[in-house]
Amino acid sequence: MKNNVVIGIAGGSGSGKSTMINLIKKEFNEDITIISHDFYYKCHDEIPLEERRKLNYDHPDAFDTDLMIAHLKELKAGNKVNCPVYDYTVHNRKKDETMEILPAKVVVVEGILIFENKELRDMCDIKIFIDADPDVRIVRRIVRDVSERGRSLESVIGQYLTTVKPMHEQFVEPSKKYADIIVPEGGYNKVALSMIIHRIKALLCE
Repeated sequence: MKNNVVIGIAGGSGSGKSTMINLIKKEFNEDITIISHDFYYKCHDEIPLEERRKLNYDHPDAFDTDLMIAHLKELKAGNKVNCPVYDYTVHNRKKDETMEILPAKVVVVEGILIFENKELRDMCDIKIFIDADPDVRIVRRIVRDVSERGRSLESVIGQYLTTVKPMHEQFVEPSKKYADIIVPEGGYNKVALSMIIHRIKALLCE
């Protein structure tokens, strides 16, 4: 596909990535497609549910990033892909189920660790890091995981302290240095959003 633009949007869990993505999506409508690193959590059929709950899902090794890169290459070439579907309630991929993702002029790649991988970040024409206060991020994560993913408050807080916070400090925060743009407050930063949309349009016209 000619004249497509790949935008990488990274940032800590609960930083506001989805808000930024939804506003960009509203601007470009059918000309945008979104591919999330979370789609590519590795399959663990061999591990019982209780053991899967204990895995570190915030480490780069938790993801099949090679498959995501292969799918992104296909999208850039103008081909559709069938990505895995992940079920957070059982901490595993859904069996025999995939989701079709179509190529588009604007391809948004999002995830907490997408800038940690050099090959993946090098495929992005624009790299955006959404920055937010840690207290804000943990509150947003609690609300999301309890209401949308069927998690208990205790399990969300326990996971945050044991894996989310340490992995953020080890991998996510250091990857901020690779960003072209660092956006405080995500989609609520109207000035940054306007500049990003303008830049996307300029790249599409090149």
